[in-house]
Amino acid sequence: MQKMWHMYKNSSFILKMTLGFILGIAAGILFGPSIDFIKPLGTILINLLNLVAIPVIFLTVVLAINQMNPKYLGKLGGKLLVYYGLTTAAAVLIGVTIALWVSPGSGLTLPDTKVEKPDTPGFSDVLLNIVPNNLFETFSSGQLMGILFLAVIIGLTMGKMRYSEKSDLSESGERLHKLFSAANDLFFLLLKGILLYAPIGIFAISATSFGNQGWQTFQSLFAFTGVFYMGVLLLWALIYTSFLKYAKLSIKNFFSQTKDAYVTAFFTSSSIASLPIAIDSAKKAGISERVVNFSLPIGAVFNSDGGALRMGVSIVFAANVTGLNFSVMDYVTIVAIGTLLSIGTAGIPAAGLVTLSAVLSMFNLPLEIVALIAGVDVLIGMAGTASNVLGDIIGAAVIDRDQKKTSKSIA
Repeated sequence: MQKMWHMYKNSSFILKMTLGFILGIAAGILFGPSIDFIKPLGTILINLLNLVAIPVIFLTVVLAINQMNPKYLGKLGGKLLVYYGLTTAAAVLIGVTIALWVSPGSGLTLPDTKVEKPDTPGFSDVLLNIVPNNLFETFSSGQLMGILFLAVIIGLTMGKMRYSEKSDLSESGERLHKLFSAANDLFFLLLKGILLYAPIGIFAISATSFGNQGWQTFQSLFAFTGVFYMGVLLLWALIYTSFLKYAKLSIKNFFSQTKDAYVTAFFTSSSIASLPIAIDSAKKAGISERVVNFSLPIGAVFNSDGGALRMGVSIVFAANVTGLNFSVMDYVTIVAIGTLLSIGTAGIPAAGLVTLSAVLSMFNLPLEIVALIAGVDVLIGMAGTASNVLGDIIGAAVIDRDQKKTSKSIA
């Protein structure tokens, strides 16, 4: 028994995750909806990952910011925004272009299933969530933007304490820094244990998803799924590799060093849950710790290349199903609004479906389209999340390269 445990523990993480996923598909197809009894095993994995994700987001941002001066922080944030804007625009363009070419949804009819309009946060709600009024409620409810805001102001204050000319204030700042560092180490150690359970959770997630939806649903929406995956491949092959070349990084080595991150994101469909693994992978790829700790938590909340690509394909799909003709500007406007709305729904279950529902209702398109797309949401969410996570890591690599070049030129 002990020998089997050691074999399992020391075998490839990717191999274990892949086997769990494939065996889960097979079990789902074989047993159908009756496989639902193992669903709690998948929920446990997501809960465990979320358990460490929220503290890791908070701790890594605090530790990153308290070591930066404000000028560095401003430059880093500005560069990240430019990168996010470029990759998001590219994702939208790729999604809409391929979807208009292939025309997914033509010939499909709306199902009888009725979908209730979800509660979608408005602009004022998003703004108020950024500045919380209760420290404990913010963490207990998992308000990601509020947590980031707290991490930023606490990190800045701690940095001011550490570099204060007053010795007592400086000593207190150093003690706080050591405390946060120790807590961060604790949660990364917990993560290692959670990853040993991950293949079991992945088996349960894939089994219940495929068992309930079945192959007939996927076959009827094959074109939609195919277009989306084609877009993801182009995004990775053209846009992401271009940025890696710009950063003068080996494409093969980079994809190999970060595979744990985007594979975990693919199987869990959660950028937030896979964030601790993404941070660890980015550091293994040679990206500096302070850039990683600052940029990846922010990217997990605000950057969504996969979501933008998904929105582009979904709107063309919706137009084809309803027989509507949109202009190019209509597509750009609708997808831009959908991408912005995704910030307000970051971290919630089935965020892509919630955002799509909000956009459809905003433009008077039938919400029943969501029921069609829900059939393949598990497959779309997987590739979309993997793109989000990989895009965040590449963004950190590009910014890190720029920061190092700037430092050399000043020196």
